Amino acid sequence: MTNVSANPLHIPSPALRSQVETMAGFGAPQTGIARMIGVDVEILREHYAEALEAGQLKANTRVAENLYRKATGEGREAVGAAIFWLKARAGWRETTAHELAGRNGSPIRVEISSTDANL
Repeated sequence: MTNVSANPLHIPSPALRSQVETMAGFGAPQTGIARMIGVDVEILREHYAEALEAGQLKANTRVAENLYRKATGEGREAVGAAIFWLKARAGWRETTAHELAGRNGSPIRVEISSTDANL
């Protein structure tokens, strides 16, 4: 690792851009990526914005592609993947309905006494 104060004029290289893209794709925090390549976070964001974005986008695309393939496949794995996909992408959700009723299914009756009204 390079000392940040010893390298105030950072010059990105193709190898460093690739390394940043890979680390961003794996979900490494920007503070950690900056430390690994020896720059401040602001310098990282200034010089490697495209690599940071591309890494995340490429990783998400590969995972989505794999999930889609599993969700449209066969077997138990397909069922779980399809359920997740539909909840995350199609707005499906599991709901529980609670119905309230009074005695023997009649409507709920609310009585307010004069002592309750003064509260």
